[in-house]
Amino acid sequence: MQVAFYPLEEEAVLTPKAAALKYNAQKQSAPKVIASGRGEIALKIIEKAKAFDIPLFQNETLAEMLLSHDIGEEIDPALFQAVAEVFVWLMKSEERAELSL
Repeated sequence: MQVAFYPLEEEAVLTPKAAALKYNAQKQSAPKVIASGRGEIALKIIEKAKAFDIPLFQNETLAEMLLSHDIGEEIDPALFQAVAEVFVWLMKSEERAELSL
């Protein structure tokens, strides 16, 4: 499961920020940051996510917290609840999409 986070549209105009997570419950104890950056790098992360149909979730605070992690690093336990809520949203969105086929 992968998801990319970025701030709301009007905030992104000032300083784009983005972080991407990957999580495999069978192989990992927590989601890992697989990409993060500001400015042009953030825009490229968002562009790649769109190109590969990776869901985008807008949350300024969470994006900022994820930017403090190194690439390949598991997220801090303090973020588990917030990220879990995003993954639940993602799973429900995917289920709704499958039902509409």
